[in-house]
Amino acid sequence: MKSRMLAGAAAVALALVGALLIIVYANGADARAMASTNPKKVLVVQKAIPAGTPVNDMTASLVIEDVPAAGVATTALTSLDGKGGTVAAVDLIPGEQLLAERLVAPKDAKASGSVKVPAGLQEVTFELEPKKVVGGRLEAGDHVGIALNFAAGADKSKAGDPTSQLTLRKVLVTAVQRAPQATAKPTDGTNPQDTTLPQGSFMITVAVSDVDANKIIFTSINGELWLTKEPLDAQDNGPRIERKDNVYK
Repeated sequence: MKSRMLAGAAAVALALVGALLIIVYANGADARAMASTNPKKVLVVQKAIPAGTPVNDMTASLVIEDVPAAGVATTALTSLDGKGGTVAAVDLIPGEQLLAERLVAPKDAKASGSVKVPAGLQEVTFELEPKKVVGGRLEAGDHVGIALNFAAGADKSKAGDPTSQLTLRKVLVTAVQRAPQATAKPTDGTNPQDTTLPQGSFMITVAVSDVDANKIIFTSINGELWLTKEPLDAQDNGPRIERKDNVYK
């Protein structure tokens, strides 16, 4: 009996040692995998930072992260040295690297957020995911093209292929609001902050005529909007409705 108890205890001890060795090896593998990416330490936004926040008030919302070299932005900051007196030019969302151009003088931040609506136009707001707003690289004062898209059979009176058209051109953006979306940490050990892809949604406000505002509202409800970043000197070849039978022409 005693020998069986000793054998059982030894088996349990060996199992525990084996489990510990597996954990140590897994942790070492993660470290080796990160090391192979030649990681760089950069400042990453941990908590949302509203536009206009002074740099001195940001420290609690920033962390130093190891980011694979291939994913480090050219202007990513490694410290706040020399940035005293600046403020956030735009809303900063969790997971993004802190870029040098995101910190500006207070007067510049105020100017970038105040866009006068041209006489005769009105503002309308719609919500889109980052990939539909040029990856989120839009600011107040930019101009955009707005494509109106409808799925096949969206018009109940007639069936047909899906359609897309870059209908509204060189539309003035008057405001861009970012809505961060919390992301649960994956259970596989990967770090979601290793990517610079924007998360959450964007509220875009544009200045348009009453007719165009109606088109935007209708499409937001019954179809889908997609934006291009369209400077005033961008080429305009006129309206063209894209369908499956002519998209390759």
